[in-house]
Amino acid sequence: MSQTATLPIAGLNDDAPPALRVRGYWANVGHRLRHDPVTLCFAAVVLLIVLMAIFAPLLAPFDPYKESVVLRLKPFGYRGHTLGTDELGRDLLSRLIYGARSSLLMGLVPVCIATALGGTLGVIGGFAGRRVNAIIMRTMDVFYAFPSVLLAVAISGAMGGGMANGMAALALVFIPAMCRVAETATAQVRSLDFIEAARATGAGRLAIVRYHVLGNVLGPVFIYASSLVSVSILLASGLSFLGLGVKPPTPDWGLMLSTLRQSIYIVPLSCALPGAAIFVTSICFNLVSDGIRSAMDVRL
Repeated sequence: MSQTATLPIAGLNDDAPPALRVRGYWANVGHRLRHDPVTLCFAAVVLLIVLMAIFAPLLAPFDPYKESVVLRLKPFGYRGHTLGTDELGRDLLSRLIYGARSSLLMGLVPVCIATALGGTLGVIGGFAGRRVNAIIMRTMDVFYAFPSVLLAVAISGAMGGGMANGMAALALVFIPAMCRVAETATAQVRSLDFIEAARATGAGRLAIVRYHVLGNVLGPVFIYASSLVSVSILLASGLSFLGLGVKPPTPDWGLMLSTLRQSIYIVPLSCALPGAAIFVTSICFNLVSDGIRSAMDVRL
């Protein structure tokens, strides 16, 4: 009797090694992120800080606004105050937990506003033509003439300070940089062959931008926006430190650093806590941004 040999058929072999499996772009990005322990570690810290801000009423052991003359500047662990008290007798741990809310808002909201407005202006300037590009980019260059810190201080001071005005000032500072990134990415995509092919088929400008340009511009814009979050947190803390950001008695890390600096020789460790919170949060956002940029690098 003749025996029939079973031959393997290409594409039906489930035992193919993982290296031969074809992944899409975003699948590769997710694969790199899942196998990046440094990024995952710092992303977990960022997630914990965000959860701490969201569930602050459940986590704070004391009322962050309750003052007590008797409990002024107490050390760690005094009568249940784990991190001591501030210059007005308020619990430091509770104010640090609640301060994450305003610090994260001042860090994230300006970046989101700048991404939306600056990205839109950049795409328009990069795709509309030389005259429109010149008007938009020369206007953005005016803001580049001033250092970002001084510009944020000047705008916030002119607007009168406060959380809303501080966020608006930071957004205005970030819009020119975001516009430049979006304009550069759009200009690179505009000259590619598939854009010319889309024009040849009769597609309009809006359709080309929507279906062909945005998909290639969002990646660089998102990466740059994620790197701006840490900068925004630092600038927002600086504004609050100078009295141009969050107003007292609202808990804010920069404002706490400003009010506690006069007591640095009495409770030096307590005075360092808001600064440590700002440093840890900003460095975690920065390292997560670096991990995302490395995972989205097409050269890998």
